[in-house]
Amino acid sequence: MQSEDHGDAEFMRSLARGMHVLQALCDARQPQSIAMLSARTGLSRAAVRRCLYTLRQLGYVVGELHAHTPAPQIRALGHAYRSSTPLALKAQPLLDKLGQALQQACSVAVLNEDDIICVANTNTSRAVSMSLSAGSCLPAYCSALGRVMLAHLPAAQLDSYLGRTSLAAMTGQTVVSPTALREVLAEVRRCGHALNDEELEIGLRAIAVPVWSAACDEVVAALNVAVQASQVSVDQLHRRFLPALRETARELSALL
Repeated sequence: MQSEDHGDAEFMRSLARGMHVLQALCDARQPQSIAMLSARTGLSRAAVRRCLYTLRQLGYVVGELHAHTPAPQIRALGHAYRSSTPLALKAQPLLDKLGQALQQACSVAVLNEDDIICVANTNTSRAVSMSLSAGSCLPAYCSALGRVMLAHLPAAQLDSYLGRTSLAAMTGQTVVSPTALREVLAEVRRCGHALNDEELEIGLRAIAVPVWSAACDEVVAALNVAVQASQVSVDQLHRRFLPALRETARELSALL
């Protein structure tokens, strides 16, 4: 957990702890016990228990004992974020059009510290198991969206990221060597897209492209489509889906 007070008398430690517990619970994507959340946050079990009690009273957490999960009310926060940011507002109509054309789940995400956070999405009846919604977070190093963002970081920022990030194996396919990941990111920069072939979750494939801002000539977001590996091959991702992604990214870039 990051420093709580920063020497600032206005900083509310109790609020910071509660938000840290809530973020850890959302990132886990599965029920969490007090002990598990204590390990994730670095807070004592007593502090985690008090945070969970308060969050339950406010309607943001459900469950007891060893099975705490975010409550549906959390989605309202994600919806509020999605509805209020210029990027999300401009991306959503284009995502809806793209999702309808491809009949697959599509998302726009930005880099948020060491993870990517989804700011807009569209799902279909073929939605994959790890469908994103506004506010969802994923590790940057093993997601197509994240690799697009990492590939376009300044060298010093990428060095810092790789120096502090543990590249845990999410599946047997996950690239966990910093040297190998650097090579992957160099290829992303060269070819202009990132592929994830069951590195984040078995059965999940995704391909992503950068969204550039014409105003500042830098990558401000990533756009992807996620598919079931049993239904869409890597070759199909490149031949059918990649051109549509690039066209949508160009349309979105023109609006930024």
